[in-house]
Amino acid sequence: MSADSCAVLSAGLDEPMAGTAPTASAWLCLEQPGPWGDKALVRSHLDPAVGAELQRRGDEVGVRVVLVRRPGQHADSGPPAPRRVFLAHTRPGASWLARADVSDPKELLDLDFAALAAGERPQLGELHTGPVLLVCTNGRRDRCCALLGRPLVGDLAERHPGQVWESTHTGGHRLAPAAVALPTGYAYGRLDVESAEDVLHATAGGEVAAVGCRGRSTWSKFGQAAELAVRGRTGERDADALVVEREWADGQEHVVRVAHRDGRGWEARLVERVQEPARPTSCGKAPVTPVAVEVASLVPA
Repeated sequence: MSADSCAVLSAGLDEPMAGTAPTASAWLCLEQPGPWGDKALVRSHLDPAVGAELQRRGDEVGVRVVLVRRPGQHADSGPPAPRRVFLAHTRPGASWLARADVSDPKELLDLDFAALAAGERPQLGELHTGPVLLVCTNGRRDRCCALLGRPLVGDLAERHPGQVWESTHTGGHRLAPAAVALPTGYAYGRLDVESAEDVLHATAGGEVAAVGCRGRSTWSKFGQAAELAVRGRTGERDADALVVEREWADGQEHVVRVAHRDGRGWEARLVERVQEPARPTSCGKAPVTPVAVEVASLVPA
């Protein structure tokens, strides 16, 4: 990795990761082998009209649509028959992960995206036991994802067959290797083999891995950072123990109430701070000063 790559610069500056997870209540992952462009849903060997419509419907209701590939070489030998699909809902206490096989991606246009976002499992496929780890390897979006993500996938795939998939952009390529664990929707960054193993083990046990966690995609960036602050304060690792109940703006601060299922609660006050010095947040882009979410205070409430 070159010293000016976005992931190297981000790690060297110890850029905060809390609150950087993508925001999505549900996930739709479609197997698509072969090359991926920078906007993979419309720049791959998937029918671009289908890809664009899937993305449009997902964006409308908060369903994140990504393409996935099986680990290994990616010479495009034509579409798999059938293609694997993963569907997930991430809300604590109501999360689930399903898998299905489709012969044509157009079948996914029959899904009710609003119902999926609300947590209703469609009549497609069957429940999937065990975790699925999506590791971004979309080098056309950012080279760090391919250079750092693909070796990680290669190291994990043999030991965890069927649980580790290459994925298109999930956000935060400067935090590569970046991954999302389903069904919980927790995102992780700067993974290595040891920490990725912990993510898989924790997710399988209904827990959150402490190292490299960026937040749960269920919540806004403020909710993500507040929930992780409570976990840091209490040591709670149960993925379903905490819920972001409410959040609101109060002047320059953002206030989030996090509740524990045992009745405890906390109020977090958060601010956004500019991170100096300027640096590219994606390889090849001009330097900027990114904004990070920081917890100013956390008190029982």
